[in-house]
Amino acid sequence: MAGTSSDALRQELIGAIPNMRAFAISLCGNPDRADDLVQETLVKAWSKMDTFEEGTNLKAWLLTILRNHYYSEFRKRRREVADTDGEYSARLASHPEQFGHLDMAEMIEALDQLPDDQREAILLVSAEGFSYEEAAEISGCAVGTVKSRVNRARNKLAEILKIESSHEFGPDQLSEAVVRPPAGALTG
Repeated sequence: MAGTSSDALRQELIGAIPNMRAFAISLCGNPDRADDLVQETLVKAWSKMDTFEEGTNLKAWLLTILRNHYYSEFRKRRREVADTDGEYSARLASHPEQFGHLDMAEMIEALDQLPDDQREAILLVSAEGFSYEEAAEISGCAVGTVKSRVNRARNKLAEILKIESSHEFGPDQLSEAVVRPPAGALTG
């Protein structure tokens, strides 16, 4: 843009600002947001001024840019979730799988170091989800014996894996179930 025609175009652009602001307020209902929309529209229009055909309706072109920008942002915001404190994104986060695989490999090695009766008891209760009573029936022993074996197995696994808390091991439910006793279970 050079010369008199660009000066006239600049003046026409500046003259359109009040109409753009009024239109923006009617769209969004917020004067501060409307000012932002007008500014964003002017930046877009200025960067695309070479596509504007002089002699056509500049105000209509600008209002079209403003309207399209507003609705594009509106559609984008509908898909977004306000998460100022990061709580929502924390729920969506997933732990890297390679650590789960490594943790599981370590767990399998540690389980192999347990006596057969303890390994059977902890796998039945923690990994397979059987109750102590069901595990006792499957193993052919008393419920108290299963509870004792599971408790000793958990303590031994924690010692082998050098775990002080169930959250130090893997994020996967199976690993945590093996090293964390269920509520009301025999401990110590």
